[in-house]
Amino acid sequence: MNTTDMKGVFLFLANGFEEIEALATVDILRRGGIDVKTVSIDHDRTVKGAHGIPVIADWNRDEFDTSQIAGSGQEDVMIFPGGLPGAKNLADDYYLMEQMKKHFADGGTVAAICAAPGLVASQLPDIEGKKVTCYDGFEEALMNEGAEYTGEPTETDGNLITGRGPGCAVRFAVEIVRKLKGDEVAEKVFAGLLA
Repeated sequence: MNTTDMKGVFLFLANGFEEIEALATVDILRRGGIDVKTVSIDHDRTVKGAHGIPVIADWNRDEFDTSQIAGSGQEDVMIFPGGLPGAKNLADDYYLMEQMKKHFADGGTVAAICAAPGLVASQLPDIEGKKVTCYDGFEEALMNEGAEYTGEPTETDGNLITGRGPGCAVRFAVEIVRKLKGDEVAEKVFAGLLA
């Protein structure tokens, strides 16, 4: 997996991911005209969710190579759904976490929901003072890094977007759309969902 100089929007999947958070996010981003791609962190494209639903990712770990694409800015997003053990599997992938840290430090956006803010985003450098949210019980790691836990459904603070849990997945995805496409597109997508 080579995410050096990543440009684009990618949602990473590990076995045990939360299906609502992953699939609602992909669906809503695509409704907003965002070419989000799913990436299995394993060698198999098929990834099984926390509730046993199999999903076929766009790429597996071996196929995902964006080294030929230059640039990393706030329009480039790494997305991490929650669910257990999915979020822990993402957090335990040393190479992926190192690439996420570099991506964030270079100005790229990181979006994490549910357990992923506490397990994944808490590994980011320089999150002190950033407003964050996550699933209840996963806030301690964020607060230990100096982040300000709010408990809101979603939080966007600079190039960090966090969501609380499965019931907040629609709002979380809309906030990513807002970051990438602006208020008008985000509100149009949200209105079309009748949420």
